[in-house]
Amino acid sequence: MQQVPHRLGLPNLGLGLGLRSKHIPYLLQNDPIVDWFEVISENYLDNHGFQRYALDQIAERVPLVMHGVSLSIGSTSPLNLEYLQKLKNLAAQLKPAWISDHLCWTGINHVNTHDLLPIALTEESLEHVINRVKQVQDFLERPLILENPSTYLEYQCSTFTEWDFLSELSRASGCGLLLDVNNVYVSANNHGYDPYTYIHHLPHERIVQIHLAGPTDYEGFLIDTHDKPVPTEVWRLYKVAQELTGGVSTLLEWDADIPEYEALVDELMKAKRVMQNEFPQVKVVGSHEPIVSNPLVRTSIEAA
Repeated sequence: MQQVPHRLGLPNLGLGLGLRSKHIPYLLQNDPIVDWFEVISENYLDNHGFQRYALDQIAERVPLVMHGVSLSIGSTSPLNLEYLQKLKNLAAQLKPAWISDHLCWTGINHVNTHDLLPIALTEESLEHVINRVKQVQDFLERPLILENPSTYLEYQCSTFTEWDFLSELSRASGCGLLLDVNNVYVSANNHGYDPYTYIHHLPHERIVQIHLAGPTDYEGFLIDTHDKPVPTEVWRLYKVAQELTGGVSTLLEWDADIPEYEALVDELMKAKRVMQNEFPQVKVVGSHEPIVSNPLVRTSIEAA
């Protein structure tokens, strides 16, 4: 691998998993095997019960990273300072290697849609997000790491590609990047661009982490479901990204139909073989279920 200088000075933690409550009893009694865990920040902001006790126990054994889903960095609503203060307090206690979130917006007037919604990629949006990232970093007193989201639509008013937007954002704000290669694969499929072009045109020195996951194919339209094995094409993108970055922390996400812990470790450890050009032969799993599962929502869409 080529050696790419990491301007943020953040370490390569190795191979990690998203910490899920299902596995906590196992982890309290067994060797975690993996190098680190990523925790969903919102799960612990106001949690002082058993789950928090267990997290503190695990944090004494392996490094943690905090990954958020509610920052809403792309929203036009003012930053939620109460949320940021809770985030800062939790970081002071857990001492994570870094704090990450997504390039998206999640709601308006602090009403959370619980979805990672895409932003328009324009000069106005770029200036807006740069200013907000700087505010967040000043408040948290540490660099913010932003992830590329999976997207299912594009705005006609956009004037940037997503990779150019992220590049300009990271350089101007000083933030780092969390490259989700599954999200690149999903979005590239849905919008008709080349995922390798995306990865090659990012500022590789600002990438500090990579996400892996498995999507679902809904008759040619990919959804980032995080409930399937990592497909071959995502592994291929992963290898290219690791070579371009010089090697950064790797995290396997699995958020639904979660397997037993040992099975997740086995899936994660495929990353070592991939770097030796041994690619798992895994197709994207297809589904014949409708993409919109809520019948009321589906009826509204059909009526429209």
